[in-house]
Amino acid sequence: MRNIKFPFLEHIGAELTAFESGSAEVELHVKPYHLQHMGFVHGGVISTLMDNTGWYAAVSNLEEGCTAVTMEIKVNYLKPASGKHLLASATVKRKGQKVSFVTIELLDGDQLVAYATGTYAILSETGA
Repeated sequence: MRNIKFPFLEHIGAELTAFESGSAEVELHVKPYHLQHMGFVHGGVISTLMDNTGWYAAVSNLEEGCTAVTMEIKVNYLKPASGKHLLASATVKRKGQKVSFVTIELLDGDQLVAYATGTYAILSETGA
């Protein structure tokens, strides 16, 4: 397993809990600063968790010296998240030479609250 740290996720309190070839999981214990004005988890928090979990899955099966960046992500918010623990799970559905396509699900307890698809560009870490 590659040692990949993501300071922004640490900043918001999220944690990578699973990282295997072609998949990843990130969890978040919800704090008051993650909430919007009606007491639900803010949509930006949800999209951040999903995008970063998708990114972890995308890089999980790349060769050393390669990385990925988000080209596109589409998040479908299915219902408000109001619990104290969120778990995002991502799976690579197709990896090509230059692009990886990933699906991501976000659970609030045992409830599916959001579903996303992400496209990640594969590139060299040296920028070449």
